[in-house]
Amino acid sequence: MEHLKRYNEWKAYEGLDEGLKKELNELSDDGIKEAFYRDLEFGTGGLRGIMGVGTNRINLYTIRRATLGFAHFILDEKIQGGVAISYDNRKDSRLFAIESAKVLAACGIKSYVYRNLRPTPMLSYAVRYFDCAGGIMITASHNPKEYNGYKAYDKTGAQLNPHDANRVIEEILKIDNIFDVKTIENDLIHYIEDDFDWIYLEDVKKIAVNPEELRNVKIAYSPLHGTGGPIIPKFLAKMGYDLNVYSPQLIVDPTFSKTKSSNPEEALAFENSIEYAKEINADIVTVTDPDADRLGIAVKHEGEFKLLTGNQTAVIELFYLLDEKKKRDLLPNKGFVYTTNVTTDLIPRIATSFHMDVVTTLTGFKFIGEQAEKNKSLGQYMFGCEESYGSLILDFVRDKDAVQAVYLLAEISNVMKNRGLTLIDYLDRIYQKYGYYVEYTQSITLKGISGVEKITKIMDYYRLNPPVLHQKKLLYFDDILKGVSTQDGIQTKLDYPTSNVLKYVYENDTWIVFRPSGTEPKIKIYYGTKGKSTQEAKAFIDGINQKIKQDIERIE
Repeated sequence: MEHLKRYNEWKAYEGLDEGLKKELNELSDDGIKEAFYRDLEFGTGGLRGIMGVGTNRINLYTIRRATLGFAHFILDEKIQGGVAISYDNRKDSRLFAIESAKVLAACGIKSYVYRNLRPTPMLSYAVRYFDCAGGIMITASHNPKEYNGYKAYDKTGAQLNPHDANRVIEEILKIDNIFDVKTIENDLIHYIEDDFDWIYLEDVKKIAVNPEELRNVKIAYSPLHGTGGPIIPKFLAKMGYDLNVYSPQLIVDPTFSKTKSSNPEEALAFENSIEYAKEINADIVTVTDPDADRLGIAVKHEGEFKLLTGNQTAVIELFYLLDEKKKRDLLPNKGFVYTTNVTTDLIPRIATSFHMDVVTTLTGFKFIGEQAEKNKSLGQYMFGCEESYGSLILDFVRDKDAVQAVYLLAEISNVMKNRGLTLIDYLDRIYQKYGYYVEYTQSITLKGISGVEKITKIMDYYRLNPPVLHQKKLLYFDDILKGVSTQDGIQTKLDYPTSNVLKYVYENDTWIVFRPSGTEPKIKIYYGTKGKSTQEAKAFIDGINQKIKQDIERIE
């Protein structure tokens, strides 16, 4: 059996890392199968998986192999420049970053490695600043502590598009011996020192729309033990904001010991920081994920802290940017707003009301970054976002940027407080203007080999059986894996990269999307609708979500 063959190859390798060797010897039969039944897949976002021994795990050898494949791609395509490298707080992240630099050095490729952990957006910034051929970010983003990962970036500072990712995969597959990857430490490896922070932050400062406003807002902040800690507090303090850090989660800690969740999409990630915010009488809580590309916020409204979704935060950001710039006559004749096919329909509604062009992509900021690069000479970049708590205000980086988002939300909260409003009040005014849009994402975790099989069966079922909604007619559905949209039995070609995603669009701004996660053992089901009130829309989504969950349980 293939997994046993791979296991025995690792067992026979005398130079195996001692920690991994110990883990290898303690694997059960099921553990051997899970660790070796496949190679960890290098997808369009790179690698992400559980850390440990085996070909299906993140470890020293799978990281080296991925880097060698990336290096061969750069050399084969004759892309000029070095490679920027950063890393987060996870176990062995710095080790993996340094090892990646050593693999590149052995291939004759220069690298620029952050001396200390830094956010994903700063990796993207370094790629562009140093005119690199690409970038590597060692992170598992918001995943649990058992995970780590490897994001690969192109020369524009965006994550690799599907075409380039497939080319890297081709090069990785050519590497037969995972243990025969050469490394060397020499003067091709350059370190980025901490003073580089202010070069990046000078560009972040340009986001401000109302910089002259009296600072009156009180902010609580947590980096969830991650990369936002060295950057966000010092920057917001310099910009005059009263930012108060929940210090137990400021500590760089791969075990995430002082938080129940490393994901700002989950309420558990806010438990401690909200209690802290109550103690200091803060107006808003801001929480960034470990690699500081996502931002979650909680707002004190009528005496209680209320969590905003990623969609709601993006709506507030976009409306504020366009509305305030319009007041100052700062809107361009041609501007682009970027969103994804699982993000609220309120984003394009707002954008078009200000005569902005809207570009909709698949899920993933790599696609937004790719389109921003294509359109850079056609008009001004105005905003980009996705529902999963990520946004990009100015595109001097080409990935979502929670440093920018914290700074903008600090300004918006401050301006609204000066006007006697909370962010909830402001959001309600937007809803009154455009309609009550509500979205929800249901994540269903299905681990292991059986989980992969179940996810396939779910997608196959809904590909043939579109969900039936009471009193809402199906207008059309997109099968992005097949690359077609079907309306009244007639198929048209979709202008999307191939991806295993299904989207069903119904009357009255209602839609459902089925999408297996590319980074976690999950299938995600996204819902969106518009109602006469938030309560009505939420009740409708809850009803259809319960029915679909029941249907999924019956799929075998």
